[in-house]
Amino acid sequence: MSSFEAMPLDSVETAGGQTLRITEIFRSIQGESDHIGWPTVFVRLTGCPLRCVYCDTAYAFTGGERMTLDTIIEQVRALQTRHVCVTGGEPLAQPNCPALLARLADAGHVVSLETSGALDVSAVDPRVHVVMDLKTPASGEVDRNRWENLDCLKPADEIKVVIGGREDFDWAIARVDEHRLDRRFPVLFSPVHGGVTPTELAEWILDSGREIRFQMQLHKLVWGDEPGR
Repeated sequence: MSSFEAMPLDSVETAGGQTLRITEIFRSIQGESDHIGWPTVFVRLTGCPLRCVYCDTAYAFTGGERMTLDTIIEQVRALQTRHVCVTGGEPLAQPNCPALLARLADAGHVVSLETSGALDVSAVDPRVHVVMDLKTPASGEVDRNRWENLDCLKPADEIKVVIGGREDFDWAIARVDEHRLDRRFPVLFSPVHGGVTPTELAEWILDSGREIRFQMQLHKLVWGDEPGR
C-alpha cells in the first residue's frame, strides 16, 4: 500500500463541520493561467493519487493539518486578497473540496482550481475557474487522463499541458486536434525544467500554427523553487 493510500486523506465530518487536510495557506503572485500576476492566496490541499515524474509539490503528498472549512475561510479572509487558488497535490482527491470552492465563491473571491484532470470535475461550482492538466507520456501518468472531463468545462476554463520533449509536444498537438481543444478552451503549453528549453517550446508552438499559449511559471522566475512562494 502506498503512503497516499495508507493515509486517511478522505474528508470527514466533525463536531466543527466539514474538514479538509491542508498542507499550506499562503499569499503570493499567481504564476500561471489567465490569472497570472495577480496577488493570490493559495490553499494547498494534501494528497495526490498521481506520481508525475516532474512533480514540484511532492511535499504535499502526505502530512498536512486537518481544518474545518470555517477555519480555512477565516485564514483566507485574514490575508485580504481577492483571488484565491485551490491547488495540491490533487485537491479533488478530497471529497469536501467542491464545498470549499463554493464557500470561497460565496465569500466574494475570484476562485480558481488547479487539477490534474484525472478526477471528476463535474461537481465543481460553475463560478470557479478550472485550470485542468492533460498528462503527457513523459509525466508517467498519461493513462490517468479523464477525457470525459472536457465536456464538464466552461469555455473560459483552461487546459494546461506540461511538455517534457518533442514526443510530448507531438502527443499534445494530436490531442488538441482530436478534441478541437484550441477552439473550445484556452490551451497553455509549459516546458518541463530540464526537459525542453523555453526557446525550443516557443518555436514548436509558432511552427505548429495552432492557437496555443506559451507560458512559464512566473513565481519560479521570481523566487525559484522555494515552497510557499
